[in-house]
Amino acid sequence: MNTITPEKIDLSKYIEMHNNRPSIRGRRLPVIFVAAAEHENQLSIAELAYQFTLSEEQVLAALLYYREHKALLDAQDAEDARQSQELHQRYTNKPGQV
Repeated sequence: MNTITPEKIDLSKYIEMHNNRPSIRGRRLPVIFVAAAEHENQLSIAELAYQFTLSEEQVLAALLYYREHKALLDAQDAEDARQSQELHQRYTNKPGQV
């Protein structure tokens, strides 16, 4: 029985690393933002392209990259959220403080 191996797609035309996070090449728009907008708002490829002023190819590349690296990107996003919450709690004025 023959197995079909999916073709490997080079996403480097559309995706670049910025601050150790994958982003849309030339835009510094994190891939996770596009993936989150798709997931949370159930937007189509065309709607995502319009919302982020991207080409449909850029959107598809971002979503494919996210799906190929989902565990890593979700872990990075969770860690970023945790650090943000920690900083917010640390530096938010407490009652009675100026």
